[in-house]
Amino acid sequence: MTTDVVRVAAIDCGTNSIRLLIADVPQGAEDARDLKDVERDMIITRLGQGVDRTGMLDPAAIQRTLDAARLYQERIEDAGVADVIIAATSASRDASNRADFVEGIRAITGIEPRVITGAEEAALSFVGAISSLPRDLKTPYLVVDIGGGSTEFVLGHSEVEQAVSVNMGSVRVTERFGPEPWTPDKQAAARAWIDTQLDVAEGSVDFAAARTVVGVAGTVTSLAALIAQVPEYSPDATHGLIPTVEQWASALDHMVNDSVEEKSRQPAMPPGRADVIAGGALIWERILVRLGVIPDHAAGPTTAAPTVVVSEHDILDGLALSVAVALRD
Repeated sequence: MTTDVVRVAAIDCGTNSIRLLIADVPQGAEDARDLKDVERDMIITRLGQGVDRTGMLDPAAIQRTLDAARLYQERIEDAGVADVIIAATSASRDASNRADFVEGIRAITGIEPRVITGAEEAALSFVGAISSLPRDLKTPYLVVDIGGGSTEFVLGHSEVEQAVSVNMGSVRVTERFGPEPWTPDKQAAARAWIDTQLDVAEGSVDFAAARTVVGVAGTVTSLAALIAQVPEYSPDATHGLIPTVEQWASALDHMVNDSVEEKSRQPAMPPGRADVIAGGALIWERILVRLGVIPDHAAGPTTAAPTVVVSEHDILDGLALSVAVALRD
């Protein structure tokens, strides 16, 4: 590694998973396109288990996440990074006992994790997602980040112009309306609730203005991996993918209606995601219906429907870039 490159690390402690990115960033880098991955990893720990019901982080879930953080800390030390940022998102924002988790992370890493706001999460996801996409896609972009506990919607051309975070994610939907079997009644109830959350989101973000929708994070990338029929999870195979309406509809049907056991056998399905993917898929379905991308009952796709593209880059990339820029400045 030359002296004009800085090595940084970012950890994202989400509701469903904890993720690590170690990346080399050239001096003068302005967007996430310049990041060169050294290591990118994810462990599903379900930190947000039960938070929607209890308002607290479960002690066992905290311990699972701290165990994963300890493993990531060892990898960071071995990699010789210049600086690290640790961010905690929806579940930590909502939990009354989040201080227990924050103190645990500090004890392991020596770093104070940032419990970021929904607006910060949205902005970081936007930066990470769009900077790695082809320049010929029409703008404005609508970046949609479906997490375990929240979903972020961010509209903009080259920077954030409108953004909102709503407490609607794959884990929350599953805990409210699931688990399997996802009967027609359960699906109808979940869709109705999701639609009310989308009404709230549209009060802050103009969905109709979007010309390109960028789907990021585990729900969308897992759907993309099924569409691409990859033998194992491969970001290179799904990044930039633009599925057809029929491909989205088929993948969504599988994720909502097939059993957890069947979904677990999908080669690219990460361990621990199969039991909440239906909740995330229902969110993505309602978003695509709202945008006129896929039909709802008798209605068909609209001629003005935006292009929908998958991005494997998201808040992690935005976090890593922010660390590199801070070091430079």
